[in-house]
Amino acid sequence: MMLIISLVLAILPLLGIVWTLMNGLITTVDGLFITLILLTLSAVFLLNAYWEMRDHGLLGDKTTGDKTTGNKAAAAPAAKIPPAKAT
Repeated sequence: MMLIISLVLAILPLLGIVWTLMNGLITTVDGLFITLILLTLSAVFLLNAYWEMRDHGLLGDKTTGDKTTGNKAAAAPAAKIPPAKAT
Protein backbone atom coordinates (compact mmCIF):
# COMPACT_ATOMS: atom_id res chain seq x y z
CA MET A 1 0.00 0.00 0.00
CA MET A 2 2.83 2.38 0.89
CA LEU A 3 4.43 1.67 -2.48
CA ILE A 4 1.32 2.75 -4.36
CA ILE A 5 0.98 5.91 -2.27
CA SER A 6 4.63 6.78 -2.86
CA LEU A 7 4.31 6.30 -6.61
CA VAL A 8 1.16 8.43 -6.77
CA LEU A 9 2.78 11.18 -4.70
CA ALA A 10 5.85 11.01 -6.96
CA ILE A 11 3.80 11.46 -10.14
CA LEU A 12 1.63 14.34 -8.91
CA PRO A 13 4.51 16.87 -8.70
CA LEU A 14 5.55 15.91 -12.23
CA LEU A 15 2.05 16.83 -13.40
CA GLY A 16 2.50 20.16 -11.63
CA ILE A 17 5.69 20.74 -13.62
CA VAL A 18 3.82 20.01 -16.85
CA TRP A 19 1.14 22.50 -15.80
CA THR A 20 3.84 25.11 -15.07
CA LEU A 21 5.36 24.56 -18.51
CA MET A 22 2.02 24.74 -20.30
CA ASN A 23 1.04 28.02 -18.62
CA GLY A 24 4.36 29.66 -19.37
CA LEU A 25 5.22 30.23 -15.72
CA ILE A 26 8.59 28.57 -16.18
CA THR A 27 10.06 31.86 -17.43
CA THR A 28 9.46 33.60 -14.10
CA VAL A 29 11.51 33.23 -10.94
CA ASP A 30 8.45 31.88 -9.13
CA GLY A 31 7.99 29.28 -11.84
CA LEU A 32 11.60 28.17 -11.55
CA PHE A 33 11.35 27.77 -7.79
CA ILE A 34 8.04 25.92 -8.09
CA THR A 35 9.69 23.57 -10.57
CA LEU A 36 12.66 22.94 -8.27
CA ILE A 37 10.41 22.29 -5.29
CA LEU A 38 8.20 19.93 -7.26
CA LEU A 39 11.22 18.05 -8.61
CA THR A 40 12.53 17.66 -5.07
CA LEU A 41 9.20 16.33 -3.82
CA SER A 42 9.03 13.89 -6.70
CA ALA A 43 12.60 12.70 -6.07
CA VAL A 44 11.91 12.09 -2.37
CA PHE A 45 8.83 10.00 -3.05
CA LEU A 46 10.56 8.09 -5.86
CA LEU A 47 13.43 7.29 -3.50
CA ASN A 48 10.91 6.04 -0.95
CA ALA A 49 9.23 3.94 -3.63
CA TYR A 50 12.62 2.52 -4.62
CA TRP A 51 13.33 1.53 -1.02
CA GLU A 52 9.90 -0.05 -0.71
CA MET A 53 10.37 -2.06 -3.91
CA ARG A 54 13.82 -3.17 -2.75
CA ASP A 55 12.45 -4.23 0.66
CA HIS A 56 9.66 -6.25 -0.97
CA GLY A 57 12.17 -7.99 -3.25
CA LEU A 58 10.89 -6.49 -6.49
CA LEU A 59 14.33 -5.16 -7.47
CA GLY A 60 16.62 -7.97 -6.37
CA ASP A 61 18.86 -8.58 -3.38
CA LYS A 62 19.18 -6.12 -0.52
CA THR A 63 22.85 -7.00 -0.04
CA THR A 64 25.46 -4.91 -1.73
CA GLY A 65 29.19 -5.12 -2.08
CA ASP A 66 31.41 -8.19 -1.89
CA LYS A 67 29.45 -11.18 -0.61
CA THR A 68 32.55 -13.21 0.32
CA THR A 69 33.82 -10.82 3.00
CA GLY A 70 30.76 -11.19 5.20
CA ASN A 71 31.92 -14.40 6.90
CA LYS A 72 35.64 -13.68 7.13
CA ALA A 73 37.22 -12.39 10.27
CA ALA A 74 38.32 -8.79 10.21
CA ALA A 75 41.84 -8.25 9.00
CA ALA A 76 44.41 -7.52 11.67
CA PRO A 77 45.45 -3.89 11.84
CA ALA A 78 48.84 -3.00 10.46
CA ALA A 79 51.69 -2.82 12.93
CA LYS A 80 52.56 0.69 14.01
CA ILE A 81 56.07 1.81 13.20
CA PRO A 82 57.53 4.04 15.89
CA PRO A 83 58.68 7.43 14.69
CA ALA A 84 62.37 7.86 14.05
CA LYS A 85 64.35 9.56 16.79
CA ALA A 86 65.88 12.89 15.93
CA THR A 87 69.63 12.96 16.46
